[in-house]
Amino acid sequence: MLDAYNLSIGLLLPIEAYEGSVPKMENQIHLIQLAESYGFDTIWVRDIPLKDPDFRDVGQIFDPWVYLSHIASLTKTIKIGIASLVLPLRHPLHVAKASASLDVLFPNRFHMGVASGDRPIEYPAFNQPFGLRSTRVFEHMKMLRDIWSKEFPHYDNDYGILMNKSGDVIPKPLKGNIPMYVTGHIGGVNLEWISKNSDGWIYYPRDFALTKKVVKNWIETLEQGGEARKPYIQPIYIDLMEDPNFKPVNIDLGFRLGRNYLIDMFLTLRKIGVNHIILVLKHSSRPVDVILNEIGREVLPELRRAF
Repeated sequence: MLDAYNLSIGLLLPIEAYEGSVPKMENQIHLIQLAESYGFDTIWVRDIPLKDPDFRDVGQIFDPWVYLSHIASLTKTIKIGIASLVLPLRHPLHVAKASASLDVLFPNRFHMGVASGDRPIEYPAFNQPFGLRSTRVFEHMKMLRDIWSKEFPHYDNDYGILMNKSGDVIPKPLKGNIPMYVTGHIGGVNLEWISKNSDGWIYYPRDFALTKKVVKNWIETLEQGGEARKPYIQPIYIDLMEDPNFKPVNIDLGFRLGRNYLIDMFLTLRKIGVNHIILVLKHSSRPVDVILNEIGREVLPELRRAF
C-alpha cells in the first residue's frame, strides 16, 4: 500500500510525448527499466476498453492485465498499478482472479485504482446502464473483498448467482486483500463513503490552493469517520525544460517548468499532504529519456535528502 505520510513519485504510461490520441508505444520497457534504476516508485497503466473519438487519448493501448504482466516480468522492484479499472464494465470474478494472480506472481508490487468510467459510449457497448455505475462500483468492491478473503463466497445479484460452497476463485491475494484506490467521485459519491470503503483516493490535478483544500477535506473526513490515514494520489502533466530555473507556466493539467521548480512543486505538494504523484510526460518538448535521466539524477536524490 502507498505510504499515507510521505511522498512517492510514479509515471503514467505511455512514457512518451505525442499529439493526438494514439501513442507509438516505442521503447517503453527500456524507459520503464530506466525509471526503475533511478528509484521511481510505480508505473501506472489505464483501463480504456474502447477508443472514443470524443476523448483525447487511448492510454497505453494494450490491455492492462496483459501489459502489467509483461512489465512486471521484465522488471524487478518497481510497483505496477492500474489507474483506474472501470469496475462496472468487468465481472468481479475476472477482476478477482486477475488481480490476485498479479499479487501472488509479483509480491508487494501491485496497486489497483478503481473507477466508474467516464466514457458513456462504453456502457451500451457492454450492455450496462450508465445511470447505475456508482451502485455497480459499490457492489463490485464488496464482492472483490469477499472473493479475496473468503473461501467459497456466495452471491445473488445482477452479476449472477454463485451458490454457497459451489465454487471458489483462486489464487487468493497474499494478504487476503488488495488495496483499492477510488478515483474521483465514481459518479457523484460523497467523500464519506470513499473514506470508509476505499484504501486511498486518486483525485485530479488542481492549482495548489484548491489542492490544499481538497486534501484537508480528505484528511478531516477520514478523522471524523474514525479511519486511519489513507493516501491521497494525483496525476500531474509536466514539460521539463532544459533550463533548471525555467519559471512555471501553466499547461493543461500541469506545468512547463525547470527542475528546481519541479523540486519545489514536489515539496509543496508533500507539505500539503499529497502522498503519491503520477507524472505524465505526454506534453514533453524534450526526449523523454533525457527527462527521466534528469529527474532520476537531479530531482529524486534531492527529494530523498529532503524527506
